[in-house]
Amino acid sequence: MKPFILSLFYLIFSTLCLFSQPALVINELDCDTPGVDDKEFLELKSATPNFPLDGYVVVFYNGSASGGNTSYLALDLDGYVTDINGILLIGSTTVVPFPQYIIPNNVIQNGADAVAIYKANVENFPEGTLAYVDQTLVDVLLYDTNDADAEAMLTIFRAFNPLIQQYNEGNTNNTTSIQRNNDGTYFTGVPTPRRLNDGSGVILNGVLIAIPQKMYNEGETFDIVFTTEQNVDEDLPINFSLSNGSFNVDDFTGSTLLKIVKGQNKVSTTISLIDDTFDEGDEIMKIFLGTLPTQFLALNNNVEIRIVDNDFKVAAFGTPVNPTYDKVTGTQPIHYYDVLSGKSGVDLHNALQSIIADPTKVRAQTYNDVIDILKEADQNPENSNQVWLVYLEKGRPKLDLQLSSDNFNSWNREHTWPRSRGGFNSIEADETFDGRNIFWPTNADSTRHANSDAHGIRAVDGPENSSRGNQFYGEYNGPAGTLGSFKGDVARGIFFLDVRYNGLEVVNGFPEGQVGKFGDLATLLNWHKNDPPDDFEMNRNNVVYSWQNNRNPFIDMPDLAEYLWGNKKGETWQNPSKTAEDKLDNFRIYPNPARQILHIDGLDESSVVEVYSIHGVLVSSKKSNSLDTMNIHLPSGFYMLKIQSNGKTFIKKVVIE
Repeated sequence: MKPFILSLFYLIFSTLCLFSQPALVINELDCDTPGVDDKEFLELKSATPNFPLDGYVVVFYNGSASGGNTSYLALDLDGYVTDINGILLIGSTTVVPFPQYIIPNNVIQNGADAVAIYKANVENFPEGTLAYVDQTLVDVLLYDTNDADAEAMLTIFRAFNPLIQQYNEGNTNNTTSIQRNNDGTYFTGVPTPRRLNDGSGVILNGVLIAIPQKMYNEGETFDIVFTTEQNVDEDLPINFSLSNGSFNVDDFTGSTLLKIVKGQNKVSTTISLIDDTFDEGDEIMKIFLGTLPTQFLALNNNVEIRIVDNDFKVAAFGTPVNPTYDKVTGTQPIHYYDVLSGKSGVDLHNALQSIIADPTKVRAQTYNDVIDILKEADQNPENSNQVWLVYLEKGRPKLDLQLSSDNFNSWNREHTWPRSRGGFNSIEADETFDGRNIFWPTNADSTRHANSDAHGIRAVDGPENSSRGNQFYGEYNGPAGTLGSFKGDVARGIFFLDVRYNGLEVVNGFPEGQVGKFGDLATLLNWHKNDPPDDFEMNRNNVVYSWQNNRNPFIDMPDLAEYLWGNKKGETWQNPSKTAEDKLDNFRIYPNPARQILHIDGLDESSVVEVYSIHGVLVSSKKSNSLDTMNIHLPSGFYMLKIQSNGKTFIKKVVIE
């Protein structure tokens, strides 16, 4: 009789607990997964199936000392409904099965932190909201990955539950999750997303989308296969779309309405990509499943396929590793640099600054606008759908902009003058994309605007950006096996920033711990001399000018660097005459760059050709009645070709490889 009474007691107690549980609880959390944390998820469970979540908010709190028990993410659950088992799965697109609520990769912090459910409005939880307990709090879970207890966080939430604990998911890169028992306690185990933790409930039949590969060219054909885990008991309609952004139904042919026949588990369709004649840029096509019956779930969804546009444009000039010269002309007004003539030393520096930091003309753009600037300014001359990567010296699709903490095979923004060494950082307004015609006024004292000054920022490979860190040039010389085509470019970017902003100064050596100072001047001058501006850089200068309304003068007139920091420092600068250069179209000089032989077409019967170093030293000359070739045996570098013909003098820039 006694065992019966005891069993009855437990049955009654369990029943009361069941009926007294909150309408919505935190059922499972996987805050840390192996690798880049792209499989992390949060699972909620309602007391009843198909429960509407209107009016609920999920809030994530940072329990670290720096986080101060404040919110870093709030999710509005309006419009969402739990499934037939009462579950709502929240996670990134890489979680399997596919979540009902999508969040970015690697956004859930490892701890010691907390996640809570409130019956409230998401507007009540702006970033940085201090954790609190009131009548709107529904449930909360404190967790960590082998971290000490967040005592201050525990103190806050003991007002909700005096016995509250902090649960440990395990070591970093663990393979477990924190799961709720039916009694409200938690345990760790193998993750069970979209399934009840005790193994009960309706077993849903998963639908998997499969494609042969992840990238196709316009004009190609491929199959999409839909497979269920179990044979279907009745015909299963498969309704999906292939639209995403600019990619739409006009870009392909093929059926998007399919059916898996009763007793089977597979159906496929053939998609043909239309090869048009327009350069729309590379696009991402997404396979998105429509609503499935309640007994089914999507194992994956939003499956991405890259469509490569074969109508990309090729520029009339070369890349930095295969440079061309004098095909791109600077777009500055005729009198843009007039105030420089006759100046020297500090006066020359200040005159330059008065042009490139003119508060009545120069524009400062947002840091996010720099992304659009780089897509235009750093466009790969060999493929208009790519950016050219500084340091790595190759193109990368514009689509591969880094959007998460995972930087593999992506590109991002490289500050040639690292932010930590310049003392400039982003502000919230920098997160806006507002285009060319909306900008901030700026001046020489607006050092923070160096954070988004495109003259000093380049498109860069994500991992290589991390490898460079905040090293000075000279400490950092680029990846092994590359040509160093970036060296003159970054030197001129640093020179620009020095003149443009008060508080920034390029100096010799490696000045550690001196914010605003950047080395190594000697290295940068050498890079500037040996890697002169090419057409890629001139085009870049023109593009940035169209956004910021200022130019990099060290691209337009490279010799300026020598007058400010080099072997002509302190001497009086005179703007170069344009009259001789204007007549140079009569001649054809090729190849440029040259190796041993230089061809010159268009000379008169008696001509003199002289070659000068960047320092103005005559290194080679030749006079002939029928001069059309010139043997050149000189060190690699930048030279000036002086042609005297028919009583006139012409000057041409050449590069010797």
